[in-house]
Amino acid sequence: MRSVVICGSRRYRPEIVEFAKRLQELGVVVFAQYLHEGKDEWEKLSDQYKKFTALGLTHDHFHKIEMADVVFVYNKDGYSGNSTTLEIGYAMATKKPIYAFSDKDEELCRSVLFRGYFTTPEDLIKVLK
Repeated sequence: MRSVVICGSRRYRPEIVEFAKRLQELGVVVFAQYLHEGKDEWEKLSDQYKKFTALGLTHDHFHKIEMADVVFVYNKDGYSGNSTTLEIGYAMATKKPIYAFSDKDEELCRSVLFRGYFTTPEDLIKVLK
């Protein structure tokens, strides 16, 4: 089975975790981003540590994009934040096929890059075979 990296906003953390879990149950290798829960912990960090942490997380996710066969953008209700937009650009630069959850993305420059839309893991794996 092929591999997928999931990109998406931390605001959808529970849904992304569940989507990834179901893909794994179906035999897909999933590279998911680190979606921390601790807003309180983040606020306690100095600006320097926030930058260091953001840099590490960004490079970590870029590496996962490089390893995966396919990029899946979990953009519920069409929402993709700044980090996800950056990851979409990186995926294009590395010539990865990109699929998304929602076709309601208001940003035309993002939406034209998606090859298809899948709201269930079962539908997504059909393009992985």
